[in-house]
Amino acid sequence: MPNTILTTLALATTSLLFVASVSSEGVPVTTGVIPSKIIDVEVVNETPSFIVSPISFENIELAGEAVPINGFGVMENLDRELIVNTYRHSSTILYLKRASRWFPLIERILAEEGIPDDFKYLAVIESGLSQAVSPAGARGFWQFMSKTAPEYGLEVSYTVDERYDVEKSTRAACNYLKESYEKFGSWSLAAASYNMGRAGVSKHLKAQGVDNYWDLHLNSETGRYVYRLLAVKEVLSSPELFGFTLSPSELYSPHDVRLVDVSADISNLSDFALQNGSNLRELKALNPWLRKGYLNVKQGKTYRIYFPNTVTE
Repeated sequence: MPNTILTTLALATTSLLFVASVSSEGVPVTTGVIPSKIIDVEVVNETPSFIVSPISFENIELAGEAVPINGFGVMENLDRELIVNTYRHSSTILYLKRASRWFPLIERILAEEGIPDDFKYLAVIESGLSQAVSPAGARGFWQFMSKTAPEYGLEVSYTVDERYDVEKSTRAACNYLKESYEKFGSWSLAAASYNMGRAGVSKHLKAQGVDNYWDLHLNSETGRYVYRLLAVKEVLSSPELFGFTLSPSELYSPHDVRLVDVSADISNLSDFALQNGSNLRELKALNPWLRKGYLNVKQGKTYRIYFPNTVTE
């Protein structure tokens, strides 16, 4: 909390959470009755802190498509995700910090691939913009499974896992989303299919006789998925409105890197890093797709390896 209150009062017009008062003997007591007089309460800052429900937006849209906010349950479902993502303070702050580093790259790729900019928030709800591993084994920013990844051009081998390559996995996600949009003609359904799969979405649309995400009855995860995407979009695009104020110096900057092309095996990545003015820690941080301490390169294959622009002496 930005304001420190030594004795916390939670008063409302219709309810009282906790009240600290002082008995006639001078002993602090806790009571559920609003006292006629409260004494010895020291407020350090003049402006008190209040927890309020986030604002729900009426004219909200996803990728240029209007969200039927007055549809049955739509506002409540969105409100739930706005509240969850506003008051998950540590996670949301990390999202904001990481977005400053990774959104410029992701935005560029989305634009090049013809995918609406709103889908950068899909990487946030999938992985928190981290190299996450799900209980099911999905990995990376975009959470590809090992079976699906090669279908979209990502190598998954003993020494290489391109699900951890942010640029390549973003392009792979774009290709999946383009196929989904071509099938459904709706970006909200394309987003839902990223969670459930196209076959699952098609099955539910046919069984329920509806043609849009907002009218579908789905499992809890997919039923909340697009609402969570919308909520993260609203919070991250207008953080101050939701109580998050970070200065530019508190945000993570994009990595300043140089590229080295590799088309032959590397027997020892530690030695390779040192030879290139870096070290293994920096090499692995910038190239998490390198899964072992060495690299096997197939004939005709070239990998681009990142190093910090600042050379380690």
